[in-house]
Amino acid sequence: MELTATAPSTSGEIQWKQLWSLVALYASVIIGWIAYYNYQPILLHKYNFTDLTLFLFIAQGIIMVVTPPIAGLLGDRFRKSKGNRLPIISAGISAAAMVFMSVAFTLIMDPGETFKWILPILIVFWLASMSIFTSPAISTIDLFAPSNKLPRAMAIITIVYGALYALEPVIVDLVDFLGAPITFVVGGIITAGSGFLMKKNMGNSLDGIVTDVKKEDTKKSDYTYAFIVGLAFGVSTTILFNLFPGWLEPKIGHVFDVSSSVIISIVLFLSAVFSLPISRMVEKRPIYISLLISIIAIFAIIYAIYFVENSYVTIVLLLLFSFFYSMVSVCGLPVALSVINDKNKVFGVGIFFSGFELPNGILEAVLVAQGLY
Repeated sequence: MELTATAPSTSGEIQWKQLWSLVALYASVIIGWIAYYNYQPILLHKYNFTDLTLFLFIAQGIIMVVTPPIAGLLGDRFRKSKGNRLPIISAGISAAAMVFMSVAFTLIMDPGETFKWILPILIVFWLASMSIFTSPAISTIDLFAPSNKLPRAMAIITIVYGALYALEPVIVDLVDFLGAPITFVVGGIITAGSGFLMKKNMGNSLDGIVTDVKKEDTKKSDYTYAFIVGLAFGVSTTILFNLFPGWLEPKIGHVFDVSSSVIISIVLFLSAVFSLPISRMVEKRPIYISLLISIIAIFAIIYAIYFVENSYVTIVLLLLFSFFYSMVSVCGLPVALSVINDKNKVFGVGIFFSGFELPNGILEAVLVAQGLY
């Protein structure tokens, strides 16, 4: 088991300073993705790369599914040989920040026909670099919260996740106002800054991990279980972002004169609001049971939302979806961590994120191929 002099495993309390550093880094990842999804079609159209859209979505899906386990293997190797996983996190953050700046510089220079091909290459590199550090960074969460308080720590991440995606329309307007070059410069600064903050606040805790105390964990890792948990969470998230808008527009949007993007924002905002109360509720009972109930409930609700035509019933179902989606968000990763041997913790988190990203990668590629995205 990974232990340090100040680890929550020994103190029984959440290390809030380190946790907020991790949350800040995760927030920079979300903002980066929002900027990417906003500008990718614009840049492809501007430089006549629209025929590469399907390729980039397929590449994105492959990278997002394959990279987390690879990064996890490297992270565990660094933990074993160097005493911590910080090198792989720092490398990914540095690469992502540099690619952000490179894209900004390329756009400022307005490349001609000869050099415009650097843009899709930079996009692929950015996708890989962002994916490299995400799962190793998130895997540090169990260093700063004891296992019985992991749901509460995940609730903080859920709040940031839900709040930022709920504010996506506002962020997109800001991105459009700033323009592509400035957006990518700011993205690079935010990524590098959050990485520096994480290294500064976590450095003392990360240095010496594994070397301070070596406690053999003989538990056999259940990667299939971790993957399935990530997959269930990923399916519900993919349906929320990609299918709900089309389903809800005729049922709620036209009736109440509100756009589907606003409806999704409200759902995400509610999931953020529910997360802390749910985390406290989950901590009082077996987390496996809470996760199982939430997954069954979510898919039953999705099924009902698809078939129900009544607008008011649909609103009630969306409220229930927000509640149980928040519960899955709070329970998913802690359950995945609980079935992974400590020596393979980062790889196990990578497997979880691989399962999470798989449904989205497949569906987005299918929608793009059909011209529906």
